[in-house]
Amino acid sequence: MSIKEMIREHPQVGNDYNEQLAEAVKHAMYCAAICNSCADACSAEDMDMRACIRLCSDCSDVCEATYRVASRRTAGDVKVIEAMLQACITACERCASECDRHDTDHCRRCAKMCRECAEDCRKALEGMKAHA
Repeated sequence: MSIKEMIREHPQVGNDYNEQLAEAVKHAMYCAAICNSCADACSAEDMDMRACIRLCSDCSDVCEATYRVASRRTAGDVKVIEAMLQACITACERCASECDRHDTDHCRRCAKMCRECAEDCRKALEGMKAHA
């Protein structure tokens, strides 16, 4: 099952399907899981990873809230969705920047996912503004 198909099939979406927003929802879901896993992996490292754990945990929570709000299509509040996408961009950029400081596979993967998620959220914002 695909979240993008689920959004597309929503009775209130119809011809108003936003591919960029659906992609941002999908990647925010993945990013939430990867950041959560990275925070856990960081807690197993021998070095001080407190800042990374905090930013990964925050990013995971913001991504989760973003995908949850943005995937609800009944009477959606565009301003709230836009604010969530912007918060997701900020959280992802901060998390990627911190993870880039660490030479671990999990941090490299997390930073890559965060950058992809931030980019998709930017595209979704642009698409929403163009559609308005």
